[in-house]
Amino acid sequence: MIKILILGGTSDAKELANQLANMPKIADKTQVFSSLAGRTRAPFSPIGNVRIGGFGGVDGLVNYLEEMQINILVDATHPFASQISENAATAAKIVNIPHLMLVRSAWIKLPDDQWLEVENNIAAAKVLASEKNDIHRVFLTIGRQEISTFAHLQNIWFLMRMIDLPDVNSVIPLGKILCDRGPFSLEDEKQILTEYKIDTIVSKNSGGNATYAKIIAARELGLKVIMVQRPILPSGEQVPDVETALQWLLNMIIED
Repeated sequence: MIKILILGGTSDAKELANQLANMPKIADKTQVFSSLAGRTRAPFSPIGNVRIGGFGGVDGLVNYLEEMQINILVDATHPFASQISENAATAAKIVNIPHLMLVRSAWIKLPDDQWLEVENNIAAAKVLASEKNDIHRVFLTIGRQEISTFAHLQNIWFLMRMIDLPDVNSVIPLGKILCDRGPFSLEDEKQILTEYKIDTIVSKNSGGNATYAKIIAARELGLKVIMVQRPILPSGEQVPDVETALQWLLNMIIED
């Protein structure tokens, strides 16, 4: 029996685990474990064995891989979860098991997009603070964990969308919080942007379809987008989608 550990609470991670469970060629030969970080209060759990919570760094992950006798490690975490991706790559090398990164393709700037691409949230906040950019009402869609980076911008009103409310001790920017989970429709995104008179969107370049509608809406409404670029991920084998990941796993299992 081949044991596969899938890291991540993303839709891709869930779909991968579910498809593995429903493929007779693979399901009969494998045992799949999914690990969720536990950052959302009501995660979508995949089929199969699920654990929630961190590992405690590289050493903790190595211990888990060894104790559970994991044979294959798949990193399907969010493209911005760079620390766990680094830990996963290092741990896989230490225990000498195959390691695959499932990384959805980034969004590509199109001719009608008004993007300003920045390195991180701190750089995004500096852009907002510049008076020359004439920014007043911002749709902030970076999740709940880093919103305090923008709290000092008292001259800007923020519409902040996230899955869960921020922690009680978080410093929250001036504005309104919307708790919601994608996918979002283009019609709904345009309505939100219009209703709240948004002039700028701040977004991570997460890729995928679930939240891309806001980017299309910004394009059609002629709004600025401050796009936070992805961190650099560790080197190693990468695939862009679940279908390719399944084929990679199937090849590994057949070879075994």
